[in-house]
Order: sequence, then C-alpha cells, then structure tokens
Amino acid sequence: MSGGLFNIAVSGLNTAQRALDTTGHNIANINTEGYSRQRAEVATRPAQFSGAGYIGTGVQGTTIRRMYDEFIQTQLRNTTSTSRYYDTLHESLSRVDNLVADPSAGLAPALQGFFSAVQGVANDPTSSANRTVLLSEAESLVDRFNFLHQRFQDQQSIVDGQIGDSVQEINSITDALARLNAQIVSAQGRGQPPNDLLDKRDQLILELSGYVEVATVEQDDGAMNVFIGRGQGVVLGDRATPLNAVSSTPGMPLEIRLGTGDKTVDITRQMTGGQLGGLLEIRNNVLDVAHNELGRVAVGMALAFNSQHEQGFDLQGTPGTAFFTVPEPEVLPGKNTPAPNPVVAFDPAALSDLKASDYLLVAEGADWKLTRLSDGQVLGTFGASSQILQDGLIIDTPPPGADGNQFLIRPTRNASADIAVAIKDPEKIAAAGNPTDGIGDNRNALELAKVQTTNFLNGGTASLEGAYDGLVGRIGTKTREAEVASLAQGRLLADAKAQRESVSGVNLDEEAANLLRYQQAYQASAQIIAISNTLFDTLIGVVRR
Repeated sequence: MSGGLFNIAVSGLNTAQRALDTTGHNIANINTEGYSRQRAEVATRPAQFSGAGYIGTGVQGTTIRRMYDEFIQTQLRNTTSTSRYYDTLHESLSRVDNLVADPSAGLAPALQGFFSAVQGVANDPTSSANRTVLLSEAESLVDRFNFLHQRFQDQQSIVDGQIGDSVQEINSITDALARLNAQIVSAQGRGQPPNDLLDKRDQLILELSGYVEVATVEQDDGAMNVFIGRGQGVVLGDRATPLNAVSSTPGMPLEIRLGTGDKTVDITRQMTGGQLGGLLEIRNNVLDVAHNELGRVAVGMALAFNSQHEQGFDLQGTPGTAFFTVPEPEVLPGKNTPAPNPVVAFDPAALSDLKASDYLLVAEGADWKLTRLSDGQVLGTFGASSQILQDGLIIDTPPPGADGNQFLIRPTRNASADIAVAIKDPEKIAAAGNPTDGIGDNRNALELAKVQTTNFLNGGTASLEGAYDGLVGRIGTKTREAEVASLAQGRLLADAKAQRESVSGVNLDEEAANLLRYQQAYQASAQIIAISNTLFDTLIGVVRR
C-alpha cells in the first residue's frame, strides 16, 4: 500500500516540478520577441484493477504545449506585410512629394521666371538687358531641370540600395528558416513538439513578412515550406533558394531573380507586399513615371519653344535657330542584342501624342513588336527596316536578328539632364516676326510668350505648367492615400499584436498565481511521501513484533 502511495506521490512531485519549470520558463521569456506562453499538460496514469475496483496510480505529464493560434499568427503576418508596404510607400512618396512640390526648388518658379523674361523681351525687344535676362533665366530653367533630374537619380539610387538590402535580409532569414526546419524535423522525431524552435521559426517568418508577402505550407514531418510574393518558393524543407538583385545590362533597372548560377528566373513582377513590394512600387510606378514626366516637360519645352523661335528673326534679320538643345531619346540594348540599335527621334508634329513612358521593342521572327510599358499595351507589330510613327516618336527599326532580341527605349528619362540652352548671344534671340520691320518688332516674342499657356501636351489638353502641376497633384494624392493607408494599417497591426498577445503572451499575474498553485501541489506531494514513509515504518514495526 505504502509503495503505491509513494509512487503516486513521486508522480505528483515530478508533474508539479515540470509545471514549475514551465512557469519559470514563461516568466524568464516575458520579453522574448515571438515567444509563446507554454503550459504543462497532464493526465492521470492508467488505474490498477483490484477486487474493490480500479485504484488510481497517480499523474503523468503528457506534453508541454504552447499557447498558439495559427489563424491569429497568419493574420498578424499578413497585417505586418501590408503595414510595412504602406509605411515604405508613404516614406518614399513623401520625399518625392517634397521634391516636386517645393515652392523654391520645384520647376514651377523656374518656368514662371523664364516666361516672365520672355514677356520682358516682348515688351522691349530693343533692350539688350532684357535679352540678357532672358538667356540668364533660360540657363536657370535648364539648371532647375538638371537639378531635379539629379534629385530623381539620387532617389532612384536610394531605392535601389534599399532593394539590395532587403534582398540580403530576405536571404539571411530564409537561410535561417531552412536550418530551423532541419532542427525541428530532427527534434519532432522524438515525439514531442520543440516549442522554442517553433517560436523562433514563426518569429523569422513574421520578420520575413515585413519585407515581402509570405505564405506557408507545413509538411507532415514538421518542416515549413515558405513562399513569397505570388507563390515563389524560397524555403522548401531544409533548402533555401536565394534571391538576387541584379541588372541584366548596364542602365537597365534592377531585377529580382530567384535561383543560383545560370539557373535564375526574373520574379520582379511577382514580388508583392512588405518593404520590397513598396520599394518596387515606388521605383516602377512613382519614380520612373515622375522622372519620365519631368523629361516630357523638358522635351515639350524644347520642341515647342524651338518651333516658334525658328519662325522669328534676330536683331540682324537672320532667321531664328533652335533656342534649346533638344534631348535625344535613350535606347538601351537588352541582353544578347546585337548592333545596330534602332534610331529613335521625337516627332515635332506629334508633340501632343508624346507619353511619359518607356517602350520595349522585341524581335519576333522577321518583325518587331512594340509595347508601351506604362500600361502594357502592345502598339503593333512592324516589319524590319521600317519606320514606326507612334506616341510622338519616330522609330527606324534595324533588321531584327535573332528571335527575342530586344531594346528598351526611354524617350524622356534623361531629357531633363540633357536639355541645354543653344543660344549664347542675346542678339540671336528671334523676337521679330518679320526681318524688314526693324529691331522693335516683337511679334514673335509675343508668340514665344504664348508657349507658356498653349495646350500642346496630353493630346492638346495641358500646357507645360499644367503637365507639371498634374504630376505634382498626382504625387500629392498618392502621398496622402499612402499616409491614410499607413495609419489605418498601423492600427490594424496594433490590434493583431494585441490579439496574439492575449492568446500567446505571458501574463505575470497569471504566472505568479500558477507558481503558488504548483508550489502547493509540490508541497502536498512531498507530504504524501512523508505519510507514506510513516506508514511504511509502522508496517515494519508491526512485523518486527
């Protein structure tokens, strides 16, 4: 009898000790990021049959279970990804918005100053001072275009650097996840869940969701397969596949490629959510578009002003020449693309059709396919050595060569850097409308002043200032939308964290109560042992008599 009682007491001691250890572990990890509260699960031992019925044999620990809700964890992960995406978007958009909308550093004051100088020449075309001021304001306008171009380049460099850093962080996390998968599979083979390892894995996946959208699938052996973006597998069992941020050719935008060596695939368009998704959105749909729009204003300025200036006459009665140097469209050969490049120029007669977009020219058999990248629209298929008139561009195509050869055409990307003042002599300003009307003729200067308000962009619906103001307005709207979304997602993220904390977090008051409860259970089991020992001594004493 005392032996059975002793074993029951020992089982109670062991179970209480395990519960005390678990409670102490909870308290020690109250500040550990991603830790899930644990609880010692117990069950009665199998009863022993006797003539008087089944007699209990004590208690046994079954497992250490972590307080974890997969649905809540998934919700937290998804909210983290979305919140980080909008935070990144708002932060980057704010920088661009401050740049283009700056009342002193933006383009609007430089445009206004230039056309005020044009009006000054129209008011008194004989004034050498007015003509000199016009050239000075023209140089200031060009400098402002150059300055904004450089600032956009700086922002692009910042974003590219952040994209590279994000890819490195993602690779670091996926490598750690693959190693954890191997440890978890090994530990789980012993029949019990390795709770602390599982917490570490969940925390790493949560950190990964801050960089990119994440989905997971658990295998039967306990390993977790991890997919990012639109289903790209980066962790399969104990193997991680790295990402790379590379440019296929110099000057081309960074691509996110999955794989190693020559076996890589471009998954840039598959990356969504998180910091990386936000950076790609900024680069592709904000910075590139804004940069192209700024260049389009520069091209429009140069072509429209030159066209009118060439219709006038200077102080010597000589026909006007180009006032601005017109930037040339940029053509970048794609990978494995042989020379010659297509020849691309602006069509002054179709200036209103000019778009703030890049274009992709791809060889398909004996033809070329032209795609506008801003909206993905295929503009047509054209034969080799033909002339394409499209979107205010004149494209003379070369022989296509090998199937798949391609060129990236960026008509306006660098225009704000390449525009320059072609006239250096104030006397060469063509203010007169007729070579015989004398130096006081200001008719062409008046027409030049009208360039400011003439709608020759956006299909004839926007002036130079209108096009730039539209850019400022769109970026301002996007910035405000991102700010609102960032605040909303921040609140949702706080709620998701609170919900997880309510299930998995450590509550010191609760743990303190558990300590007292398990301590009392331990002391009671020890008392049973003392009683069992007394009974055993009594039995021995009776036998000795």
